[in-house]
Amino acid sequence: MYRTHNCGELRKSDINSKVKLSGWVQRIRNKGFLIWIDLRDRYGITQLFINSENVSDDVIKTTKLLGREFVISIDGKVIEREAYNNKIATGEIEISVDSIEILNKSEIPPFTIEDESDGGDELRMKYRYLDLRRNPIKNNLIFRNDLSFEIRKYLKDNGFIDIETPYLIKSTPEGARDFVVPSRINLGEFYALPQSPQTFKQLLMISGFDKYFQIVKCFRDEDLRADRQPEFTQIDCEMSFVNQDDVISTFEGLIKYLFKNCLNINLKDFKKISYGEAIEKYGTDKPDTRFEMDFFNLSEKAKGTGFKIFDESEAIYGFNVKSGAELSRKEIDSYVDWVKRPQIGALGLIWIKHNMDGSIKSSIDKFFDADQLKNLTNSSPGDISFIISGNKKKTLTQLGALRIEVAERFGLRNNKEFEAIWVTDFPLFEWDEESKSYHSMHHPFTSPVDGVINKDPSKTFANAYDLVINGNEIGGGSIRIHNKELQQKVFSILGFSEKEADDQFGFLLNAFKYGAPPHGGIAFGLDRLVAVMNNDETIRDYIAFPKNNSGRDVMIDSPSKIDNQQLDDLNIKLN
Repeated sequence: MYRTHNCGELRKSDINSKVKLSGWVQRIRNKGFLIWIDLRDRYGITQLFINSENVSDDVIKTTKLLGREFVISIDGKVIEREAYNNKIATGEIEISVDSIEILNKSEIPPFTIEDESDGGDELRMKYRYLDLRRNPIKNNLIFRNDLSFEIRKYLKDNGFIDIETPYLIKSTPEGARDFVVPSRINLGEFYALPQSPQTFKQLLMISGFDKYFQIVKCFRDEDLRADRQPEFTQIDCEMSFVNQDDVISTFEGLIKYLFKNCLNINLKDFKKISYGEAIEKYGTDKPDTRFEMDFFNLSEKAKGTGFKIFDESEAIYGFNVKSGAELSRKEIDSYVDWVKRPQIGALGLIWIKHNMDGSIKSSIDKFFDADQLKNLTNSSPGDISFIISGNKKKTLTQLGALRIEVAERFGLRNNKEFEAIWVTDFPLFEWDEESKSYHSMHHPFTSPVDGVINKDPSKTFANAYDLVINGNEIGGGSIRIHNKELQQKVFSILGFSEKEADDQFGFLLNAFKYGAPPHGGIAFGLDRLVAVMNNDETIRDYIAFPKNNSGRDVMIDSPSKIDNQQLDDLNIKLN
């Protein structure tokens, strides 16, 4: 037996108990004949106390060999600490050590294993098994575990059945690139790893399983950034005989349940806004609505004044920042430079400062008098107005990014409040100028509203919905197409020939012939949900073994080359 208790368990009520503990050496404080050791495991830290005058020579000899991260086991008696440490749960006691055994030595770790580490991202990812010993990462994964348990409980209590779907599937065009897996048995043919279990959960509805869920790995071969991973986890759900309100009600209930049971937070009812309203007011379909700064549209109001930049622009939009008139010229210029960065791509930023004394100062006051500038923005004393003009889609996107940057700098996103909204009424199709073709806004199985496609496909609305919390898209879903004719029509608009549609999705079209019920569902990003609930926006530290921004696992050095024999077995030749 290596331990009678863990390192976060003992309390004042255990004083005089004989115990055995095992764990890692966090730190050692040697004051001559008095030595203190912090012993750590995943449950916490217990302080060990060694009085050199009261222990055997073996204990002293072994203690002198110890270093950080050594794995040890000790026997001793629980005693009261002279000075309590209220920062740890075991802070009222310590262990008077009788014997000590080194179970395994450790080299000096490449970074300090503390809450605040001196290791950079790449170094900590290379030694991820050490990084996981740190409280912040450890606690993230424990929180994820607790959340996953509550998800399963809620869904089981609401009649959902957990059903696994295959990982080796057929490659189908669903948006991002597939990861492909060569088949040794069927030479020249390939599996794909699923971007989502979309078609399988629809088949399960046709099979009569009217409430399905799965916490499942999904794979997308796409360009990465800090909040994306090539493999990620979805809470995937589907229901039969439901409409949009039924799905929204069920899964708004799930999110409220999770916040209450995991954070003891009662979320208010979720607002609904349309996709069009979200873009027009916030420049994004995942707006953070905890603060104002709604956009105003100057596209008509500001034209015809002889100011060339406005007169030649398709769209002119802006927003007011409360207390923004306090910004210095240097601070304002930093925003101008920020929107000009290649990632944002604006040509410039117009500002109008409405000072508390009623005076107006602006980057365009050579072209407009004070009354005209006040008229443009309807600002109040103390406000500053930021305005961008140009192509409408780009202008709204750029202004949306600026709105978030302003909110970050003003500390408007640092509060602990949560606000969840549903975004609905998305376009069913997007026109792509480069390919001169329509693409699905969500995926090709999304039903149009009322099951009807407009003569102009671009004016058709999708029976779809996204859940957004604090400006983060947490999940999305839709009511699905459940009859062959409508599905074939959608495929046709997307540019599939009848043969191509049959080759790619014939299994689903055939299944529709045998009594497919109306159905719909939703998928949540578990990694992102956990991060957002923990007031974080980066998912990497909520995944045990993540990839870096190049899609590499630097710990195991993957992806990697494979030997020629494996390539020969797969009948693959590399160029």
